[in-house]
Amino acid sequence: MAKKKKNITKPQVEDEVMIDIIEEDDYKESFLDQYQDKILMAVAAVLIIIAGYFSYKYLMLAPKEKEAMAELSQAELQFEKDSFTLALDNPGEGYMGFLDIIDEYSGTKAANLSKYYAGISYLNLGMYDAAIEYLKDYDEDELLTAITKFGALGDAYSESEDFENAKTYYKKAVDQTPNELLTPYYLKKLGMLFKADNKNEEANKYFKRIKSEFPKSTEAQDIEKYIAE
Repeated sequence: MAKKKKNITKPQVEDEVMIDIIEEDDYKESFLDQYQDKILMAVAAVLIIIAGYFSYKYLMLAPKEKEAMAELSQAELQFEKDSFTLALDNPGEGYMGFLDIIDEYSGTKAANLSKYYAGISYLNLGMYDAAIEYLKDYDEDELLTAITKFGALGDAYSESEDFENAKTYYKKAVDQTPNELLTPYYLKKLGMLFKADNKNEEANKYFKRIKSEFPKSTEAQDIEKYIAE
């Protein structure tokens, strides 16, 4: 004879569910009892880190940033006058030059911007290794300075007769968001370097970009001559 199927009554099912719930609650309580201290320590550590970050940002960095920007103003004034040596070391009236701002106010936007200014200053002074060092260390955060940073690095390498690196950085400059003044300027420099290497097809690629994308630029006025050559 076939065995009769055992019937599971509703009360039995409810009892089993209740047992499972009780066991699960017991496990949770056991887990919390075991790891409560570690969890609290982890939460406290996160809160300390957050509090430390905001304290540093608003109580220390913000006043330091304001002070650094005030120092930067006089050096920028000398930079605009093309007095690059003074801008770097001694802009006058007791203010710091770019190099001192970089050292004294590390981590601020003013110090970062001073690296850019220092790189351009050294480039104009013909000190190309120093220019490369400071420009590479500058963390570009604006579209315009991204183009000028890479373009200036191209200039520094070109003046050092490291033409392969010059090409690399001119390419980075022209790959930034287009600028009506600067992009055709660096496109022409890039094309001229390839032309000097007798790589005319590559050179024409950049000359033709000037013609098609920047027809009103200064570089476009005689670009047909370079394309024809």
